[in-house]
Amino acid sequence: MNHLRIGIACYPTYGGSGVVATDLGIALANQGHEVHFLSYENPIRLTGYHGNVYYHQVGVMEYPLFKYPPYALALATQLVEVAEQHDLDLVHVHYAIPHSVSAALARDMMGEAAPRTVLTLHGTDITIVGNDPAYRRVTCYGIDHADGVTAVSTYLKDATTQTFGTTRSIEVIPNFIDLERFQVTPCPEAQSLRHGEERILMHVSNFRPVKRVPVLVEAFAQVAAELPSRLVLVGDGPDRPAAQALAAERGVADRVHFLGSQDAVEKILPCADLFVLPSEYESFGLAALEAMACGVPVVATRAGGLPEVVADGETGELCDIHEADCLVKVILRLLESPDQLAKMGREARRRVEREFSLDSILPRYEAFYRRVLESDSG
Repeated sequence: MNHLRIGIACYPTYGGSGVVATDLGIALANQGHEVHFLSYENPIRLTGYHGNVYYHQVGVMEYPLFKYPPYALALATQLVEVAEQHDLDLVHVHYAIPHSVSAALARDMMGEAAPRTVLTLHGTDITIVGNDPAYRRVTCYGIDHADGVTAVSTYLKDATTQTFGTTRSIEVIPNFIDLERFQVTPCPEAQSLRHGEERILMHVSNFRPVKRVPVLVEAFAQVAAELPSRLVLVGDGPDRPAAQALAAERGVADRVHFLGSQDAVEKILPCADLFVLPSEYESFGLAALEAMACGVPVVATRAGGLPEVVADGETGELCDIHEADCLVKVILRLLESPDQLAKMGREARRRVEREFSLDSILPRYEAFYRRVLESDSG
């Protein structure tokens, strides 16, 4: 397709939507498209120099009457200015609130000169934030006024339709992995983490309650009582203190490593023998996909979009969220079966290569952009 001028509005912090938006923008720029990021801070994954990539900071006025500075209005204004100055063809906003509403407002301000808008739904923007009474109707407005809408999983597409009763078309384009970055590689650091024949369990998240990190620590305590093992927790968030306290209470604090937030998780994940994601809810499960790309099998809950990522019995195993003993039993069985674990790890990598590689997902976004630009309406 002809090279496009694309604006991307996203959150700059850690989290699936910001990571996917940034990686997608960089990949588009590598294909020759001109990409303009708009956010209140430089996206955390936007490091170094990238040709065809520009960053526009959204400034928010501090004023005594504003208890909460109106970022959505500032973003709408910045979208108009960038679109006019750089003659954007299309604006791609990630996470419905407030980005989709800001894009709709910017389009109204620009009239016929406005670029087309694409909205990608990532999960909690629909199931938690968008479903809150304070934001429900405006979220629906943002969805209905985009020219094209995508969701990262079939589960999320169906949840959006059911939650908001929208009849508009939503295309499923899953999250993706840069296979040059996430690889199956030796991990010398693993020897500094484990002692002797210990196995390494790993978890990466933002430690919000929905990730159920204390549940994982409790499961690990039971696993460690049966099998020499270590638990490596990557990330930070509100449930970290509770997880640390529980590890001390259960007598495994010396075998639970809290590494905090890490920029280069691709260097840590290959150290794991097994990745565990006991979430109450996942719209997709990007952390599980990253582990699989590194050849690490995944034990996860059968929640949200995770069954679309983890092939149960092939690339890992899934547990029903209400089966309290399932995590422990599955983890022990897999760790005691090194041949099966290795087979699952190989199939995990192959599954990512077949279905979730950047090289296969990027053309789907480009094709979607083309259809939106060629259509008469969203």
